[in-house]
Amino acid sequence: MNRARSVLRVARITLECGRLRRRIPPGRSLRPALMVLAILSMHAIFAASVQAAREFEKVATIGAQILKLSVGARAVAMGGAFTAIADDASCVYWNVGGLARIQDNVFAVNHTPWLADISFSQVTFVGHTRYLPGTFALHARSVYMPEMEVRTVFRPQGDGTSFDAGEMAFGLSYARSLTDKFSAGVGASFIQSTLASYRGNAMTFDFGTIYDTGYRNFRIGMQIQNIGSDLTYIEEPVRVPTVFRVGMSTRLLDRGGQRLVTAAQFSHPPDNSERANLGGEYSLRDFVFLRAGWYYRFDTERFSLGGGLRLPGVIAREARFDYAYTEMNGLPAIHCFSAEFRF
Repeated sequence: MNRARSVLRVARITLECGRLRRRIPPGRSLRPALMVLAILSMHAIFAASVQAAREFEKVATIGAQILKLSVGARAVAMGGAFTAIADDASCVYWNVGGLARIQDNVFAVNHTPWLADISFSQVTFVGHTRYLPGTFALHARSVYMPEMEVRTVFRPQGDGTSFDAGEMAFGLSYARSLTDKFSAGVGASFIQSTLASYRGNAMTFDFGTIYDTGYRNFRIGMQIQNIGSDLTYIEEPVRVPTVFRVGMSTRLLDRGGQRLVTAAQFSHPPDNSERANLGGEYSLRDFVFLRAGWYYRFDTERFSLGGGLRLPGVIAREARFDYAYTEMNGLPAIHCFSAEFRF
């Protein structure tokens, strides 16, 4: 039904553009009409796909949720609209193709106190070698929580023993610039999920690209994330969250020491409906940063705010400290902290 409606919408739009074509005087360009047709057709198809996705959401059917947790306070403060920017160490999560744009050696730490005493942390090292052109990165992330008491039907207050649960992921990424405007990267990660004495393992791969158009720093980024094996857990295979993202960013202001970058992103998760992210970053003399972002069609996240400082010559050649605040639907707010050091 939804697809039929979308076809009817496209047909009506095509008919209107045909009428418009007959009204255009000879010698005038048809390009504006064609652009209107393309934009309105995409809108109609996307609206129908969103409605169809709403009917077939597959919530709670995917494992390895650690792979869905956002990395980097800067990206989080921009509402997660970071696929087309991806120019710091968090690019190993958002778009591995962005690694090629990093010219320094970088060490980064990210920490997020999550809900229900759950914590999420990631460390990343970005480096170069003279034996291989391009940039590589090593990264490790972990979701962990305090130990819990073992409770049984006969000992509901606990039997004196405890168990823990968590997930870990270790990865290697590599990217290089194929031209002065196009870069591509690939990453591989090993994931382990634990619950008491039970363990599940999986291997995943990421592919990402960034294209710089050369106009007002307008960039297009795409990434396919977490393609790989199922997570086998207690003899039951569980799929990992393979996600497709596409985003764009542009610089709206760049003068007088002020800079304003905006970004938009669309993603297709395997266990939920399509969603979008919008974000922006304002910087003053590349020293103070203010950020904001908005989440569209997310179950829990609503909007985010944050800021950061860039301090040259502190600890390393350059140090950056960032913070992000995320407002949630019916849940406590999330705070994210990041530090990045360039050598």
